[in-house]
Amino acid sequence: VVIDNGIVEVTLSKPKGFVTGVKYKGINNVLDIQDSEDNRGYWDVVWYKPGRVDIFDRMEGTNYTVIMADENQVEVSFTRRWDVSIDSNIVPLNIDKRFIMRRGSSGFYAYAILERLEGWPDVNMDQIRIVFKLQTNKFNYMAISDKKQRIMPTLEDRARGQPLAYPEAVLLTHPSNPQLTGEVDDKYEYSMEHKESKLYGWISDDKSVGFWMIRPSDEFCNGGPIKQDLTSHAGPIVLSMFTSTHYGGKDINTQYRKEEQWKKVFGPVFIYLNSNRANGAYKTLWKDAKRQMSIEVESWPYDFPQSKDFPHSNNRATVEGQLIIHDEGVSKLASSAHVGLAAPGDAGSWQFESKGYQFWTRANKKGFFSIKNVRAGIYNLYAWVPGFIGNYMYKWRISIKQGSKIILGVLKYIPPRNGPTLWEIGIPNRSATEFFIPDPKPTLENKLFINKPHDKFRQYGLWDRYSNLFPSNDLIYHVGKGNYTQDWFFAHVPSLKIWQNFF
Repeated sequence: VVIDNGIVEVTLSKPKGFVTGVKYKGINNVLDIQDSEDNRGYWDVVWYKPGRVDIFDRMEGTNYTVIMADENQVEVSFTRRWDVSIDSNIVPLNIDKRFIMRRGSSGFYAYAILERLEGWPDVNMDQIRIVFKLQTNKFNYMAISDKKQRIMPTLEDRARGQPLAYPEAVLLTHPSNPQLTGEVDDKYEYSMEHKESKLYGWISDDKSVGFWMIRPSDEFCNGGPIKQDLTSHAGPIVLSMFTSTHYGGKDINTQYRKEEQWKKVFGPVFIYLNSNRANGAYKTLWKDAKRQMSIEVESWPYDFPQSKDFPHSNNRATVEGQLIIHDEGVSKLASSAHVGLAAPGDAGSWQFESKGYQFWTRANKKGFFSIKNVRAGIYNLYAWVPGFIGNYMYKWRISIKQGSKIILGVLKYIPPRNGPTLWEIGIPNRSATEFFIPDPKPTLENKLFINKPHDKFRQYGLWDRYSNLFPSNDLIYHVGKGNYTQDWFFAHVPSLKIWQNFF
């Protein structure tokens, strides 16, 4: 199947629905033509039955349908229906993979509708994502934020390198680019929080072409807005991680049991391509990709996907209110509080939730919040406030109807405490960047994170630095004398002893 709008040409395998080719600006295929057609652009799920080993399923379609095709838009669908007679290595899901191309658009959209019916087998689904693998001899510059951009090693560079503590981490010993010699490459170093990872991708020096993943919303991602997950990494590879157990392990709920009926739309995400032959192409292409990201975010929720399972803006709701804090007998404004709607649960349960949708916003300085574009459903309202410990949860479940507006009024959060605060180490802000983060070993650095305090923790091997700093005794801290920015290690590491705090 070939879809072409005169700017970008996309080739899809029929009926499997793999993206086998993307033609743009004189490059016949920006995807890795050395790889097999089912390993260039694809959706996948990692799943298993309880007690069994993981199974990697690329969600191959078995049926192809043109959903719509006119002078302004084409949308195609690749589906697979599940029943008990299907191969046991096939995930028990009904799958509908959709691709959209629009007139005048320098890219294409991708989304998927996944469904399981009641009575289907017990499974865990630890990962759902979409993947693109680019040409290795063209794309060598990766950009995931304004300050995190660099020339990257190749897979061959990694293969010639020295393996480190886990397979993803490699010390580059004989890279094709000598400037990378002695650096560590580890895909987890390039993880980002969901709320910060709306744009990332790669740039090719050949014809100065950029290939970008734009995710305008994270409503369909698991774990909430501050969950970290993968973005792009050596390959060159571009991902959009929708659900995973990264950084949370089995505490993240990815279990689906026989009595559960479930359906969820992942995406759409926008795969954007751009080009610029002028000097300073890296900077120019990144700036243009940011401009396009802003357009996509402002356009969310899109009004053009044809699936009835993706509600447009007129079928979405708004929830508003004001959050105040009542602490130590004093009322305070919940300035910059994170406020969100997620599946019903306990206070803080949104951090481990994978099955439903989540909608988050930031309150203003006076604690007023407005959560927009909410899908119809049953939710709890959750919040946390920088500078205050604990998790807030509104005591009543909220039933959202299409097109409604709910005004909750003034909500009061009482942070947990057993008495007045006597002392405090650090800042309760769900970050450890204020604590002491050691320098990595000089032989195990990633130069990208040097002089970047907020990302210093991403350096490889910092857990080993603890034993260097405390070779015989564990950490000892004296309240009133110690300085947590210098004396309190940023992470708890395996230790035979215990940390001591004197006050």
